[in-house]
Amino acid sequence: MTNLSKQRRMAAEILKVGVGRVWIDPEAMEDVAAAITREDVRKLIGEGVIRRKQKKGVSRGRARERMRKRKKGRGRGPGSRKGAEYARLPRKRRWIMRIRALRRRLRELRDEKKIDRHSYRILYRRAKGGMFKSVAHLEEYIKTNNMLIEAESREAGKK
Repeated sequence: MTNLSKQRRMAAEILKVGVGRVWIDPEAMEDVAAAITREDVRKLIGEGVIRRKQKKGVSRGRARERMRKRKKGRGRGPGSRKGAEYARLPRKRRWIMRIRALRRRLRELRDEKKIDRHSYRILYRRAKGGMFKSVAHLEEYIKTNNMLIEAESREAGKK
């Protein structure tokens, strides 16, 4: 086995990688051994006899699999929790998620003419005041207080 440490070092400098990431074709050892100038090494790199090895990385496969299971609710029990409830999902972030969902639903109902503009404003303000704990709660409130505009009256409004 010939000593190719000089060629390997030159190749590493040319390829701008560490010596460990230089790959030399085992079939072309004599050619590499004959390369004594940087120009010779550059020529061998061009021919593909000397190449740069790919960086070693840490696979995200296991992490992705764990996240898929967590989405289903696995591995989220009390034994896996580190922070307090509001450290894991702060009150403010929880509020933002809830209010955006409520406002989105209110907009949909208004645009579909299922509630009138007046009811929309009232419900909007109540949502802002924290009256509704979810979209389902909002819809339940609308039904119980007869705020929905019936399909027949919507048709009449169009004519």
